Amino acid sequence: MQKLPLLSLALLSGGMLRAQVPDIPFDSAANLLKLPPNVYLGEAAGVATNSKGNILVYTRTGEAATMGGSRFFTHGGSRLFEFDPTGKYLREIGVGIYGFLFAQSVRVDSQDNIWTVDRGADVVIKLDPAGRFLMAFGRKPESVNPAGSGGRGGRGGVLGDNFNRPTDVAWDAAGNIFVSDAYTNARIVKLDKNGKFLKTWGSKGAGEGQFDMPNSLAVDAQGNVYVADLGNKRIQVFDNEGAFKTQFTDIGAPWAICISPGAHQYLYSSNSNPPDSFDNGEIYKMELDGKLLGKFGVAGKLAKQFGTVNEIDCRNPNQLYAGELTNWRVQKLTLHP
Repeated sequence: MQKLPLLSLALLSGGMLRAQVPDIPFDSAANLLKLPPNVYLGEAAGVATNSKGNILVYTRTGEAATMGGSRFFTHGGSRLFEFDPTGKYLREIGVGIYGFLFAQSVRVDSQDNIWTVDRGADVVIKLDPAGRFLMAFGRKPESVNPAGSGGRGGRGGVLGDNFNRPTDVAWDAAGNIFVSDAYTNARIVKLDKNGKFLKTWGSKGAGEGQFDMPNSLAVDAQGNVYVADLGNKRIQVFDNEGAFKTQFTDIGAPWAICISPGAHQYLYSSNSNPPDSFDNGEIYKMELDGKLLGKFGVAGKLAKQFGTVNEIDCRNPNQLYAGELTNWRVQKLTLHP
């Protein structure tokens, strides 16, 4: 009898474990958002809801411009839209703002402030509920930087709050700010509520406390920090000061994670690797200790299918919003667990 290589056995074991996770029935509203004429969504990199149930979408799309009295759209740039709970378009926020270059994620805090993370501008921006600018963290680097001065020409923000292609932002109950500074620095940055740099942890690698593209993060009610370590196909969990606690595997490649509020919190994780025999694009529902409760969806382009879910909003644990990159849409998902 031919023996399977150890790697094949490991992959087979992981695939079998995921296959045993029960499917959660759910409904999808794949065409919920209604945009004005001649406005298009593009890659829905970020999605979040506020306390009113309004939907914020941070999208990679064209920028509006006017020439000779005619309005047209240029290539590049990012836009932030707001919709009411029924999907009706309400407004665009931050038109022409300096830090909207390549959308990565959008989050809404407990005071309904809006936070955008931009991977092109290397900045995290805080806006008030009306959309007025409050604070910016990090900055877009100059075209030429002396070595070691920060930004992409130097050390890329290894010290302080300068970032190099950040991916996500979250907060603890005290208002401390956590940023996943992912693509180059492979680290987590902790700031206080006023934006003062406190500490950083992580480096490139596969060991405990190391990362390979930490693409998303979330903080639970106890202040523990959960990091979607995409390249290493795991979620790592740290205490509030960055000490490693545990990790969750057998969930494919966690592209986006979200922790629901409330007395019983749940963790959601999107497996958005290209579909193959082991990674099928599903979203997992988990307990905070990593116990798998169920999964829903597959990779694809139809309703109830997913095309690279880059962000999940789970303000209501059974009513989620999924922002998709390759399908250029936001789906509203109603779970029936």
